[in-house]
Amino acid sequence: MLESYNDLRVVSASPAIAIHVSDCVRDVYRFVLQLTCFLLFHYACTLGITANIQSELPQPPTITKQSVKDYIVDPRDNIYIECEAKGNPVPTFSWTRNGKFFNVAKDPKVSMRRRSGTLVIDFHSGGRPEDYEGEYQCFARNDYGTALSSKIHLQVSKSPLWPKEKVDVIEVDEGAPLSLQCNPPPGLPSPVIFWMSSAMEPIHQDKRVSQGQNGDLYFSNVMLQDAQTDYSCNARFHFTHTIQQKNPYTLKVKTKKPHNETSLRNHTDMYSARGIMETTPSFMYPYGTSSSQMVLRGVDLLLECIASGVPAPDIMWYKKGGELPAGKTKLENFNKALRISNVSEEDSGEYFCLASNKMGSIRHTISVRVKAAPYWLDEPQNLILAPGEDGRLVCRANGNPKPAIQWLVNGEPIEASPPNPSREVAGDTIVFRDTQIGSSAVYQCNASNEHGYLLANAFVSVLDVPPRILAPRNQLIRVIQNNRTRLDCPFFGSPIPTLRWFKNGQGNTLDGGNYKAHENGSLEMNMARKEDQGIYTCVATNILGKAEAQVRLEVKDPTRIVRGPEDQVVKRGSMPRLHCRIKHDPTLKLTVTWLKDDAPLYIGNRMKKEDDGLTIYGVAEKDQGDYTCVASTELDKDSAKAYLTVLAIPANRLRDLPKERPDRPRDLELTDLAERSVRLTWIPGDDNNSPITDYIVQFEEDRFQPGMWHNHSRYPGSVNSAVLSLSPYVNYQFRVIAVNDVGSSLPSMPSERYQTNGARPEINPTGVQGAGTQKNNMEITWTPLNATQAYGPNLRYIVRWRRRDPRGSWYNETVKTARHVVWNTPIYVPYEIKVQAENDFGRAPEPDTVIGYSGEDSYTKNHVDIATQGWFIGLMCAIALLVLILLIVCFIKRSRGGKYPVRDNKDEHLNPEDKNVEDGSFDYSDEDNKPLPNSQTSLDGTIKQQESDDSLVDYGEGGEGQFNEDGSFIGQYTVKKDKEETEGNESSEATSPVNAIYSLA
Repeated sequence: MLESYNDLRVVSASPAIAIHVSDCVRDVYRFVLQLTCFLLFHYACTLGITANIQSELPQPPTITKQSVKDYIVDPRDNIYIECEAKGNPVPTFSWTRNGKFFNVAKDPKVSMRRRSGTLVIDFHSGGRPEDYEGEYQCFARNDYGTALSSKIHLQVSKSPLWPKEKVDVIEVDEGAPLSLQCNPPPGLPSPVIFWMSSAMEPIHQDKRVSQGQNGDLYFSNVMLQDAQTDYSCNARFHFTHTIQQKNPYTLKVKTKKPHNETSLRNHTDMYSARGIMETTPSFMYPYGTSSSQMVLRGVDLLLECIASGVPAPDIMWYKKGGELPAGKTKLENFNKALRISNVSEEDSGEYFCLASNKMGSIRHTISVRVKAAPYWLDEPQNLILAPGEDGRLVCRANGNPKPAIQWLVNGEPIEASPPNPSREVAGDTIVFRDTQIGSSAVYQCNASNEHGYLLANAFVSVLDVPPRILAPRNQLIRVIQNNRTRLDCPFFGSPIPTLRWFKNGQGNTLDGGNYKAHENGSLEMNMARKEDQGIYTCVATNILGKAEAQVRLEVKDPTRIVRGPEDQVVKRGSMPRLHCRIKHDPTLKLTVTWLKDDAPLYIGNRMKKEDDGLTIYGVAEKDQGDYTCVASTELDKDSAKAYLTVLAIPANRLRDLPKERPDRPRDLELTDLAERSVRLTWIPGDDNNSPITDYIVQFEEDRFQPGMWHNHSRYPGSVNSAVLSLSPYVNYQFRVIAVNDVGSSLPSMPSERYQTNGARPEINPTGVQGAGTQKNNMEITWTPLNATQAYGPNLRYIVRWRRRDPRGSWYNETVKTARHVVWNTPIYVPYEIKVQAENDFGRAPEPDTVIGYSGEDSYTKNHVDIATQGWFIGLMCAIALLVLILLIVCFIKRSRGGKYPVRDNKDEHLNPEDKNVEDGSFDYSDEDNKPLPNSQTSLDGTIKQQESDDSLVDYGEGGEGQFNEDGSFIGQYTVKKDKEETEGNESSEATSPVNAIYSLA
């Protein structure tokens, strides 16, 4: 048994939610006549799914649109009474008016729309709309039954004039209560009431003067100033949009004391100053101490208490035996009215208002009774049965008083219809047993009481149809991971088929856990996971056969902004950057858009949109505002917002501002982590009125030289993100230094650490040498690998050597230091030497071979050998000749006289204690060439020179490294050699042989 055509569903290639086909029919094929389009999508109807079975499946009429029960129309317009229905065959329409057949063809002013039952009453050629008032009902018929609309009570709006009346001047004592009656003419619908003066100025209202629910104007007590204006009641009518004004009231207030503004200001009690007696409260509306009020369920209840008294009373509300209904009460009209919205039976009871002032209090009790027009408990639903099946229609309604249930079939009382042995009426239920083809009909259920009625249509259709899958074949559903999704498999058959789901051809039915199978054929997943991807098959089966369809599900990664823009305060002319780094599913097309103040941002030539952000060059005041980055795919989107504040500084002031080193960068972040690279991003600090020209990235590792920072790479000042090349097996930590024309900033706070994985070494030690330190050994030394070249733990060196003889055997030794001594070697013999690096991940490539020598016999032999060499004899002869020349020059100078050089008198002011003065010389040695106390020692033991204040070493604490062209570090731990000792400020003449001769003279 299929309880309704509305149980049918269909799904598209997009994961949208299925809708009732009745919507589709109304919007696309208003004349569609078959069952299977009841719950199809709009697009599904266009696929021609229904074309093949349209002629096969009958459909009794169903009312799809009708006018409201109480229908008030504007007399200036034509009248349209709506009635539309669908069915197969196409229904025909007829009307009754006041219970009698309404012959549309006889009245030239009345017509019916094509393919519709909507009545059109045209008054363009004259006529009175009031002549067409009455109760209308629409009937839609075809071969399988008749459907009825509700009874539509048509009324024409009325705006009657105010009756002419003479209004006398009203005299009243100051302090007395007063009510001004409105009594508007009865309109349809009721007019809106408000009070104004004859000069069309609104009347001020407060807790002393206010308008009641009935339209009257109440004064708790009259004051002398109330006579300064007149009072006119106004009625505004809805359809005509006209305002009718009643003749104004004029007040004459009698007072016991003359009006004296000064005395009133100086008196603590206004009423006693005016000679007005203070009185206890008294109710002006409602009268007495109690009253009752009836309200219908579902509407708003308005309780009102208006009291007189001097001074004006305050009103408070209570409910006997409990609290006021929570969440649905509201005080109005200066607490004089209590509104309870959407009243239910539980809101019945006794309410009371308490009116009080300093003279006393009174209260009024209102007994509230809630009645109810009929409302549905179980509205009858369309029923589709296969031959021989059983079924039932249920019509259950409630109300106060309890409604009576009446059944009709095809618009006639069921008692008067032809007998049907398969049908049995039992109060609010009709039971069908062993139904047969030809038993189709439309049943009406009418539930009514003294406050209203309900009318529902439900058809019974007997069909014999094998299963059919109504969805397109080979659907593709794509969903974002961890989202709820649903695979739909709309099907039809009579008897109603059983539907089961399978995944990837497996034999187990999917239901339970993450899966939930619905009766309408949908398979719901609470949370789509990657493992849920695959081919799903739905199989519909009944006694007449089976049908199946497949749906392919793909689960995609969500789109996320992992780093969005941040609020910034920048100076005019600077270059702010707004981040928008995104992760998304690579199989989905990503679109990144920027909004400014929630409107699309125009990317001009001053802006550069990049994959991970937006840069604004020469920012101006007009650029200030909210910036939103929106990252979207066809399945989802994410957004992030930040506010950019631009500080406006005039150009002449900008030139005069002091320029300083930039502030340190901040908020370092490591992303895109890879084996040999990482992306470092930072937020620039303030440039302090001098644009940032460069950023220097430094690193520190904690194995070989913890705490020592080394330069890694340098980038232009226009960027704040860079991909850094890394070495294996280094626990990196980074920091950034900003540079402008004034100098370098302080280093940023360090980033988090990033440990790269290990690998075998890629290079071998350099500077391999072999030389004897004794006559029977050979010491092999080399320059060791540094921390970024080790590539792995347990770095060691395989040392191999052999005599320089192809027939010689290789010897080897593995060491962790940078030297190895070979003993018991022949005297001064050449050796072939290799040194290869190795760690726990493997060995470096095969090293080159170098030649070294073992130790020689003795030191004396070396000098004898040298003395016998020809070049050495020539050198000694040259030195002897030079000495001879010097002696000759010395004798010449002595013969000229003078033993000591004459010293200039200007040297006499020098400190006699100075050692340099005493020996006649001065020390001009450069102090900068001396090692500083805080200079650092490099790995080979040399001292690094302290650089100038503006150098990076001030903040970098380490030497400059060397890099490959791709930015990878080569020699982070090598340092500059000490500068050559600067020569003193002695005369440079002593350096030539001739001058030396004269100096000796």
